[in-house]
Amino acid sequence: MSRRELASVQVGDLLPTTSVTLDREALVRYTAASRDFNAIHWSDRVATGVGLPGVIAHGMLTMGAASRLLTEWAGDPTAVVGYSTRFTRPVVVPDPGGAVVEVTGSVRSVDEAAGQVVVDLVVTSGGATVLTKTRATLALG
Repeated sequence: MSRRELASVQVGDLLPTTSVTLDREALVRYTAASRDFNAIHWSDRVATGVGLPGVIAHGMLTMGAASRLLTEWAGDPTAVVGYSTRFTRPVVVPDPGGAVVEVTGSVRSVDEAAGQVVVDLVVTSGGATVLTKTRATLALG
C-alpha cells in the first residue's frame, strides 16, 4: 500500500466504492473485542422482542467498517486524524448470510498548508443510508 500524496488530490475527487460484508461471525468477534454483550447483536429473539427487525450490527463496527475506504484510499491507516458520523439506521445482519455495507466518498476540501484533506462518505446497507454526516480528516502531508 503506497501512501497517497496531497498534491495528487483535488476537491471533488471520488474515492472508489468499497463494500464490507458483516456476518454473525463478525458480530461475535466484535462483541468479544468491544465487550458489548448486548443480546440485540446476537439473539434474534431478543432483537425482535425489543422491536428490531432482527439482530443488528454494533454501530461502532459499522463506523469502523466504513473507515476501511479511508485507510485504503490514503494508503496509511495513521492518516485518519479525525472521523465523525451520525447513526441513522441499524444494519440488520441475517443468518445465514450477512449484510453488505457499501461506502463511497468524495474529497470535500484540501488544505495544502495543513497537509490535510476532508472527505465526506456515504454509507448504505440494503439501499438505505445507515450513517449520515460521515466526515473524515486525513493528513496526507
